[in-house]
Amino acid sequence: MRLETRKLLDKAFSGLGIIAIAVMAMALLAILSPIIWRGSKAFVFKGTVEHRRVMLEQFDRGNPEKFNADYAEAVAARAPIYDMLEDFEKETTQLEESLSEKQEAKKNQSKEFRNKARAMKKEGGSDEKIAQLEAEENRLKDEAKALKEQIRALSETREEPFHELVDAVQDLFGPMPGQKKPVLIRQQYGQTRWDRTQVKLHEVLYEEEWDYSNADAMGILVTKPRVEKFRGTELEGFFHYLEENLEAMMKPKTTFYWQFITDTSKDSHIFGGIWPEVLGTIYLTLGAMIFAIPMGVIAAIYLCEYAKEGRVISFLRICISTLAGVPSIVFGLFGLAFFLNTIQVSDSKSVLAGSLTLSLLILPTIIRSSEEAILAVPRAYKEAALGLGAGRWHTVMTVILPASLPGILTGIVISMGRAAGETAPIIFTAAVSVGAPLKIWETLNQPTPALPWNIYNLCTEHEAVDEIRHVQYGMVFTLVAIVLLLNLAAILMRARISKKLRG
Repeated sequence: MRLETRKLLDKAFSGLGIIAIAVMAMALLAILSPIIWRGSKAFVFKGTVEHRRVMLEQFDRGNPEKFNADYAEAVAARAPIYDMLEDFEKETTQLEESLSEKQEAKKNQSKEFRNKARAMKKEGGSDEKIAQLEAEENRLKDEAKALKEQIRALSETREEPFHELVDAVQDLFGPMPGQKKPVLIRQQYGQTRWDRTQVKLHEVLYEEEWDYSNADAMGILVTKPRVEKFRGTELEGFFHYLEENLEAMMKPKTTFYWQFITDTSKDSHIFGGIWPEVLGTIYLTLGAMIFAIPMGVIAAIYLCEYAKEGRVISFLRICISTLAGVPSIVFGLFGLAFFLNTIQVSDSKSVLAGSLTLSLLILPTIIRSSEEAILAVPRAYKEAALGLGAGRWHTVMTVILPASLPGILTGIVISMGRAAGETAPIIFTAAVSVGAPLKIWETLNQPTPALPWNIYNLCTEHEAVDEIRHVQYGMVFTLVAIVLLLNLAAILMRARISKKLRG
């Protein structure tokens, strides 16, 4: 090959390498940017006075005197809202009672004219007078029916639209004054985050309806101002006041909630943090590595240094390579069938069973990477050690294994990240949706929440899935951070070992 051609090819391959690295960096940035941005909102956000109330009452955290002053101002700003709702209810109740009394009076008058007409017919009165009585009776009946329609329309306005409005206000601010304290924690407080407060404000100001007037197209979602149903009532000014004074009623402040990692959740992650999930993920990951690393490295040493090449060893290597490509759900079902139902390492789901299952999942990767690292050690190292009289085991432990350790750690780093992020294997063996943080000794027989499973669970099955988006992204952000930190620790350890080996 000519020198110019070789230089051209070298530049071409270098350029392609740089392009590949740039594309990978851009892809990584595109994936991580929304996770970091939206995940950070679980830690840094505008918290309302309701958030500070939750922190004080549920977690005993905050300054009571400062909170009481803020909350008193918020309650004072909310008072006109509750007064308008109460006045409207009283007004409509009184009007309905007045109309009912009028309707009853019209009915009674109608009965009187009907009785008079009947009596006159029996006595043989004039037809003209009887017709007048009957006409008056029909007029009163029509007026009673009209009053009945007014009562029905008033009742409909007071019942469904008004109750919907009250429910929306309670979602925004919490229970109304004098109302019995709800059982669920989520119903005891208003909106704790300013972004969700604005969403709830839109639900109060507007109602959504589906327009199916066009038979040839799908329904169109239409928003209509809710105030239109309350024109001319005490609540007409309610909506303007609410929109203008929302900030005074909620008193939002920028909040740095680093306890999102260390707090336990309240009411299925509506409040609180994700400490049980973080701790469970760490337990499962470290447990898997404790089981997988010794078995994987020992198996690699045996295959490279002790086993004689033949059909059996070739078959074993094929099996190891095949296991590396088996879907993770298969390992989960195997863990359920073998570790829980057959040998019964625990009575039910447990961290131990999940760690054993994950260790089998990552074992092929550790074996293959360890094999490649051991085979990459120069043969001269082994020959020199054996030539100086060292035994095979001594040579492996003091020469080959230390020299291959950086490569082995590379496989461990990759396996650690996979173990931390797997969902399918722990669904059947270790994970639960809600649970308390476990002590170390409880991992032998207790299940645990874990970030991968809870992320899936909160995104697909939680009843308030839209209201806890920040929790979902916060979990993803935390999981990525844990994997990166574990990988960084392993990389630093590998670099330190490599530096020592170089002298």
